[in-house]
Amino acid sequence: MRHRPNAEELAATLFRTSSYSGANGNECVAVARIEGWSCVRDSKQADGPVVVVPGAALAALTDALKNGTL
Repeated sequence: MRHRPNAEELAATLFRTSSYSGANGNECVAVARIEGWSCVRDSKQADGPVVVVPGAALAALTDALKNGTL
């Protein structure tokens, strides 16, 4: 896996907004993949903080949430 993405790379990355949101439609996250890394941020705060984790870790988390094992 390459180095963790830096701030410049994150700013240049196209994030996609989740198709799932809360009842008000304002509880969305935006996600992006950068060479093995998963990047997650609040869709309403494009300039806000970004959580960056190995892609496999985010996949394991979402699988556990879907399966009810977390």
